[in-house]
Amino acid sequence: MNSLSFQIETNVDPAEVADVYRQSGITRPIEDLPRLTHMLQHANLLISARDQGRLVGFARALTDFSYCCYVSDLAVAQDYQRQGIGKELLRTMQKTLGDKVMVCLFSAPEAMSYYPHAGFQKAEQAWWIPRKR
Repeated sequence: MNSLSFQIETNVDPAEVADVYRQSGITRPIEDLPRLTHMLQHANLLISARDQGRLVGFARALTDFSYCCYVSDLAVAQDYQRQGIGKELLRTMQKTLGDKVMVCLFSAPEAMSYYPHAGFQKAEQAWWIPRKR
């Protein structure tokens, strides 16, 4: 992880993000770059992991920086997984947000076992209205 850099970014290339989604196995609308661009433009916290400039992981979130932060994405390219990159993205996020901000997310079923190791507690009291497409 020595060659990796972690930073907050305000403008990430949607094609780079689509590549990380593709390489990570996370299902997102990667063929719809206008929608992906919109998703990135309206997130207000983007943290990247780069290896010599190449985007290899990122966290995308919506937050008020005071009380709550919803993590929309935590994605790491498959050849970089199991190296602590996801945990470092989350650690960087929490350092940025501070101790007063709750961090929450929805997990894909296949990732449920990851989040307890990253410091998350399971919440039973959640509700949602699924998207139509």
